[in-house]
Amino acid sequence: MNVKHILAQVKDGSLSLEEAEQLIAENPAGRSYEEMGFAKLDTDRKKRSGFAEVVYCQGKSDEFIGQIFKKLYDVEGEVFGTRASPHQYEIVKTFLPDISYDPVSHILKLEKKDKEHIGCVAVCTGGTADISVAEEAAQTAEYFGTHVERVYDVGVSGIHRILSKEAIVRKANCVIAVAGMEGALASVIGGLVRNPVIAVPTSVGYGASFHGLSALLTMINSCANGIVTVNIDNGFGAGYVATQIIAWQKGVRFKWEKVYTWKPLPGSAEICLWQPCSIWAPMWKCCLMH
Repeated sequence: MNVKHILAQVKDGSLSLEEAEQLIAENPAGRSYEEMGFAKLDTDRKKRSGFAEVVYCQGKSDEFIGQIFKKLYDVEGEVFGTRASPHQYEIVKTFLPDISYDPVSHILKLEKKDKEHIGCVAVCTGGTADISVAEEAAQTAEYFGTHVERVYDVGVSGIHRILSKEAIVRKANCVIAVAGMEGALASVIGGLVRNPVIAVPTSVGYGASFHGLSALLTMINSCANGIVTVNIDNGFGAGYVATQIIAWQKGVRFKWEKVYTWKPLPGSAEICLWQPCSIWAPMWKCCLMH
C-alpha cells in the first residue's frame, strides 16, 4: 500500500488518521536513520532485526570513525565494532573514554552492564592460530546476550582433545567450529552433536590452503548433517547467527503484540498486524479477524 492509497482512504473516511500514521511509519521510506553526510546510521535496525547496527571498522577513515561510534552510543547506550586497529582505538577513545579494545579479536566495544546471557554456544578452534576469529565470534555472541563456552586448540591432528571436551560441546545449544588448513574440525563436531554447527573457515595455513579457500570448500562439502558455513574469517557472522538460533530455541519469539489494524475496503475483514515484543524475534505475523 503506497502513501497515495493511504491518503485516499483517509479522505474517504475508511482509515483514521492514527491508522494512516502507523501505516506510513511502517513504510520503508519512512523508517528512521541518522544522516551524518558521510554515513547514514541505521537507527531503525534494532526494531526491524532485533540487533542494533555494528561498526565494521576496517577501511573507515580517522575523520569519521570516532563520530560514528559516538552517535551509535548516544542512540543505543552501547556500541560494538569489529576489525578495529589499535590506531582506531586511540581515536575512538577521545570520543568515548570508557570504550575497550581487545587486540586478539580486534573488537571495540562499550556495552551495558548487568546484561542477561541466555543459552550456551560452544566456540571451538582447530588451533591457537584460529583464536582471533574465534574470539570475534565469542564476543559477538556475548555482546548480543548469549553465554559462551570456549573450547580452544582441539583440532583433528590430536582428535582425543575434542573427544575429551565432548560433554561441553554436546550440551551447548549451538556450536561454532573455527578452523583453517583443511577445515576438518566442523565435520568431526557435526558427527558428535545434535544441535546446529556453524563452521567458520579461517585463512590460517600454508600456500595450498589459498587463504582459507581449502577450509571453506571442506566445510561446505561436509558429509556431516546440521552444518552451515559462513565466509572465511567471519567470526562476527557466526556469533550473530548463533545468538539468533539460541533465542529461537529458548522460545523468546512467542510473545506478540498487536501493532495496528485496518480494513482494506468498507465491510471487509479486519487485517491485524502483529510484531514480537522481544527484540530477539524480528518477524511479522498477519491474521484475519472479523
